[in-house]
Amino acid sequence: MYKQIISSFILIAVLFSCTVSQPKEKPLGQLIDESLEFATQQSLLMAESLKDQPDRLPQTIDKDGKLVTCNSAWWVSGFFPGVLWYLYENNPSDSLKKWATNYTLRVEDQKYTTNNHDVGFMIFCSFGNAYRLTGNPAYKEVIHTASNSLITRFNPTVGCIRSWDSAPWSKQWQYPVIIDNMMNLEMLEWSAKAFEDTTYSHIAETHANTTMENHFRDDYSSYHVISYDTITGEVERKNTAQGYSDDSAWARGQGWGLYGYTMMYRETGNEAFLQQAEGIAGFILNHPNLPEDKIPYWDFDAPDIPNAKRDASAGALICSALIELSGYVTEEKAKEYLAAAETQLRSLSSSVYLAELGKNGNFILKHSVGHMPNGTEVDAPLTYADYYYVEALMRMKENMKAN
Repeated sequence: MYKQIISSFILIAVLFSCTVSQPKEKPLGQLIDESLEFATQQSLLMAESLKDQPDRLPQTIDKDGKLVTCNSAWWVSGFFPGVLWYLYENNPSDSLKKWATNYTLRVEDQKYTTNNHDVGFMIFCSFGNAYRLTGNPAYKEVIHTASNSLITRFNPTVGCIRSWDSAPWSKQWQYPVIIDNMMNLEMLEWSAKAFEDTTYSHIAETHANTTMENHFRDDYSSYHVISYDTITGEVERKNTAQGYSDDSAWARGQGWGLYGYTMMYRETGNEAFLQQAEGIAGFILNHPNLPEDKIPYWDFDAPDIPNAKRDASAGALICSALIELSGYVTEEKAKEYLAAAETQLRSLSSSVYLAELGKNGNFILKHSVGHMPNGTEVDAPLTYADYYYVEALMRMKENMKAN
């Protein structure tokens, strides 16, 4: 009897110990609100830090932790203004609106950009959100001009918008088109409706269809760069620039595809785009190299997994896309996508990935990978990681309200 009593006490002690060491998970709504509040404080610090440099925008930090900025012409310039607008949407304060307006106007000159495909990123993340939340007609006209600039890069023989012009590092390709380019189509679809001009939607949908045909493998993974013959329009080469190898699945590239086709389904109702998005989601979520916290390694085929660097920017991007995609699919798939997205949000909102106030160059997230083959922006904060993280928080918050 004595031994039984002692054994019972030991069992109770063990169970109590387990309970104490495994605290109850924070409710998702509370986690979202706290994360958005932190993002607001951190982003206001970032905005203040550059108030005396009116032509600069945040990009990353250097190896010493010092803020690295860019001018409006660098492809990431529109993301920080977009972060500020999302945070203003969540908490409409005068200070957020002031800084969102300030940083948006820093990007305006890029509405004339015709020498790269990133004008969609630069203008629609900034001015697109600005117009959505304020209705200022001046913002609308900026988007119109930018859309006209972007479509100058469309080649009807190829059926795609060209990504990069000839440069020393890109001369290997006749007509390079990268999977990232799917993200710039949203501005064109928006402009087609806003300005009642199907030219924009025709180009966007032709690009999406051509990309769907040539960029993807049978398992729905994507190449990074497809180059086309400008005379015949046929595929010339299938390569990578930022992934581990030509045949690997560069994580952020898979995210661009997932987000892009989800958005194209929203804009067009084309079931082929929805099927494509679901296929990409299946590839990502069922991949044996996707970690338990659902924040991918920088490349699904990186040779040093499980020691490979994680890419929080890919995780945030995929998370945001999954939340939207959950609204277009069966109830069973919606639950799968939202469960994965919740895991990603909890991971990104943990101390592993979320910065401390006033640190990390005032960026929100840590541990992204910009360009591993070049050794640039590796295991560093990135402004677009912050953008898609805040967007994902906002989308999940809205999803929870609706359901």
